[in-house]
Amino acid sequence: MRHSTDPRLPTWRGPSNGITQEIPPEVLALLALPHFDTLPPDQARGAVCLWCPERLTAETAVDLGEHTDPETGRWWPRACGPCTGRRAHAALYTHVTQCEPCVDDVGQCETGLALTRLVRRHRR
Repeated sequence: MRHSTDPRLPTWRGPSNGITQEIPPEVLALLALPHFDTLPPDQARGAVCLWCPERLTAETAVDLGEHTDPETGRWWPRACGPCTGRRAHAALYTHVTQCEPCVDDVGQCETGLALTRLVRRHRR
């Protein structure tokens, strides 16, 4: 088991310190973000969570990174912590059943480790 200060671990900085979290692209793919063209305006601009009607502030929003769509251009989706945690939890359960390193130790897989950290950071 690696210690939380292990330099091989991704850095997770939350909204509480004003620094945007960086979620690896392979993890974002597992969270199943909705398509931009299916979103109402408030969700598309990041004022409301992608998955629920929760209004977001700088303190409550989880930044899901920049995305590029050939038809709509660039957009920056955001979600609330509880929805992000639930999505990460579901993705982790699916991922560990398909990933050999995760079967032995989730800490040996960067994707599994990143999902675990998202779950821990955003659980209720």
